[in-house]
Amino acid sequence: MTAARRLDPTSVAGVALTVALVAGCQWLEGGALRTLAQGAAALVVFGGTAAALLVSFPFETLRRAIAAAARAFLTRPVSELALVGQFKQYAMCTRRRGVLVLERDIADAGDLFLARALELAVDGHRPDDIRRALEIDSRTREDRDEACAGVLEAAAGYAPTMGILGAVLGLIQVMEHLASPSRLGEGIAVAFVATVYGVASANLLFMPLATRMRAAARADAVTRELVIEGMTAIQAGMHPRTLEEQLLAFVAEAGARASVSDRAA
Repeated sequence: MTAARRLDPTSVAGVALTVALVAGCQWLEGGALRTLAQGAAALVVFGGTAAALLVSFPFETLRRAIAAAARAFLTRPVSELALVGQFKQYAMCTRRRGVLVLERDIADAGDLFLARALELAVDGHRPDDIRRALEIDSRTREDRDEACAGVLEAAAGYAPTMGILGAVLGLIQVMEHLASPSRLGEGIAVAFVATVYGVASANLLFMPLATRMRAAARADAVTRELVIEGMTAIQAGMHPRTLEEQLLAFVAEAGARASVSDRAA
């Protein structure tokens, strides 16, 4: 059902471009790049954002969000047409030898959702029961994916506020050392760099990651819907050619819905 994940060069290039944009603007304005490397500012913004997330979400949700954010830099090509062909083969085998023949395919499914669908069919559940069980499982996965994207969106909301907090702390340091001009520059740098960290990380990292995670979640949801339609059709005894035509129509409809959704966004 699925191929091995591999690094997506576009996402990596996007992160590199984000860093290059900030550094390039600093350089074009005649500033020193080392000015952007402020440990105190980074601690306030990213440490404060992490602390706010720990208060806002259960640890398990945060753990899943971190894993999902890491997977966002990977791509796993899934061909719906290949999956349709796979279900056609399932239908042909079950038509000749019965549904128990699918038991040998469970271990090689390559996806937990497909494996569960095969198990339900092999166990002899009715088509309606299979659909109900798989839809519940799919909705649970969708809720988890949405929660992970919500964590990144929350981080995008906290980071700029933490940047303002860092700016205030830096200005406090400036006020405390007005009599020592040599220390004023450090405080001012922390103040403004913290704001840069907060705004840049929110709009150039956290929000784009949340958007990418939602797009991947939508694609996974469509694949799960295809599995549900295919497995219930097989269990209902649908002819392989009819099943193929039905699943191809579903893929075309899902693609049309995705296009409309992208234009609306």
